Amino acid sequence: MNQKKQLMKNTIIIAIGKLSTQIISYLLLPLYTSQLDPSEYGNYDFICTLSVFLCPIITLLMEESMFRYLIDADSKVQRKKIITQTIIYTFFGTVLFTIIAALIMGFGTDYTAMYITAIITFVISNILIGLSNALSRGLGKIKLYSVSNFILGISTIILNIVFILALNAGAEGLLWANTIANAFTAIVILGILKLPKYIGKIDKPLMKDMIKYSIPLVPNSISWSIINMSDRIILTQMVSSAANGIYAMANKFPNIINVLYGYFYTAWKESAAKIVKEDNKNQYYNSIYHDAKRFLYAVTICLIAVMPFAFPIFINEAYDEAYVYIPIVMIATYYSNLSSFYGGIFSAYKDTKIMGTTTIVAAVINLVIDLLLVNSLKIYAACFSTLIANLIVYFYRKKKLKKYLKLKELKWQGPMLFLAIICLAYYAKYIPVIGNNPVLLWTINVISLVIAVLYSLLNNWKFIKGIINTIKGKFNRKDIKEN
Repeated sequence: MNQKKQLMKNTIIIAIGKLSTQIISYLLLPLYTSQLDPSEYGNYDFICTLSVFLCPIITLLMEESMFRYLIDADSKVQRKKIITQTIIYTFFGTVLFTIIAALIMGFGTDYTAMYITAIITFVISNILIGLSNALSRGLGKIKLYSVSNFILGISTIILNIVFILALNAGAEGLLWANTIANAFTAIVILGILKLPKYIGKIDKPLMKDMIKYSIPLVPNSISWSIINMSDRIILTQMVSSAANGIYAMANKFPNIINVLYGYFYTAWKESAAKIVKEDNKNQYYNSIYHDAKRFLYAVTICLIAVMPFAFPIFINEAYDEAYVYIPIVMIATYYSNLSSFYGGIFSAYKDTKIMGTTTIVAAVINLVIDLLLVNSLKIYAACFSTLIANLIVYFYRKKKLKKYLKLKELKWQGPMLFLAIICLAYYAKYIPVIGNNPVLLWTINVISLVIAVLYSLLNNWKFIKGIINTIKGKFNRKDIKEN
C-alpha cells in the first residue's frame, strides 16, 4: 500500500474512534449552557487551558519524542530503551509538579482542598492519556489508538451527564468527570500494551538525545497555550469571567475544524516521518498539502454557512453574544491548522527548533495586542489577536519550509471571494433591512449554505472519492475473507 493510501486509511480509522462520540459531545452543548452560567463555564475553560499549558512543562513533551523515535526504532530492545526513558522522565516530572502545585495552591489561593485535588488530578490524567496515546501510535497500534479515543469519548460523555445533572456538581464536576475518564482510558490502554515489559534501565545518552528533540517542542506548545490562555486571563481579569465564558463558547464551533483536522494530523505526523527519506517526497508532500488545504477550507466555509441554523439550536440565549465572534475565530483556526501541517514536516526532519521560535514570537504579539485593545474592543481583542498570531506562524513557517522543499500554492482569488460571500450572509442579520425580515434572512442563509456545500464538494471531489474507495476497499477485503 502506498503512503497516501496508508495515510487515508489511518485517518479513517482514527476518525471512526473519535467522530461518533464528538458528535454526541456537541449535542450535549445545550445541557452545558443551560446548567452552567457563562462565568462558571469560563472558570472551567480556564482550568482546561491551564492544563494544556502545564503538561508540556511537566513532561518536556517526552511522549512526542518517544513517538518520533519509535518510528525509526528497528528492534524490540531499542523500543524498550526509548519507552523507558519517557516513563522515567514523565514519572519524576509528575511527582515534582504535584508537590509544587499543592504548595502553591494550598498557600497562595483560597481554593478548597477538594478543588485543589481536582485540578492536580485533572492535569495528571491529561499526562496519562497523552502518554498512552503516544505509545499506541508509536508502536503502530493505530486501531488501539482509535479504540482508546472511543472509550474516552463515551466515558467522558456519561460522566459529564452524571456530574452535571445527577450530582449538580457544576464546573468542579466537569473536572472530575474528565479526570476519571482520562485516567480510566489510559490505564486500560497501558494495560493492553503491557507497559511493565517496556520498562528497563536509564540510558543517559538516549535520554539526552530525546530531550534535545523534545525541548524545542515545549516553547512551541506553551506558546500556543499562551495564545489561548492570555486571551482568557486578560478577558477574565480586565473584562469579566462571563466574557471569557462567551469567548470560550465562541471557540466551541471553530474547534470542530481542529477536531476534523486532528484525525488527519495524527496520522500525518507518522506518514511525514516515514516518507522523509523517499525520493518522491516532494511530490508526496505537495499532493497531501493541496488535499489538506482544500479540505480545511471546505470545513471552514461550510461551518460558517451552517452557523445561522445550528447556533440557536445548540446554544442557550445567555451565550447569544458568542455568535458574532465565530467567523473570526474560525478563520484563525484555519491558519493554525495549516501551520501545524508545516510543523509535521519539520518534525519529520527532526528540526523542532523552528516550531518553537515561530510560536514564541506569535505569543508575544498576541499578548501585546490583547493588552492594547482589550479595554476598547473587549472580546474582539481576543479574536483579532489570535487571528494575527496564527497568520504570523503560518507565513513564517511557510517561508522557513523552503529550506527542505517547495510547496506549490493553489489559486487563492476564488476561495477568498467565496469566503467573503459566506461571511456577508452570516452577518446579514445585523443589517436592519434584512434582519427585520425573517423570510429574506432565511433565504440568504440557505443560499449561502448551498453555495458553500456545492463549492466544497466540487473542490474536494477527488479527495472524497479517494476516501469512499478506501472504505469500499476495506469492506471488499472483509467480504473476500468471509467467503
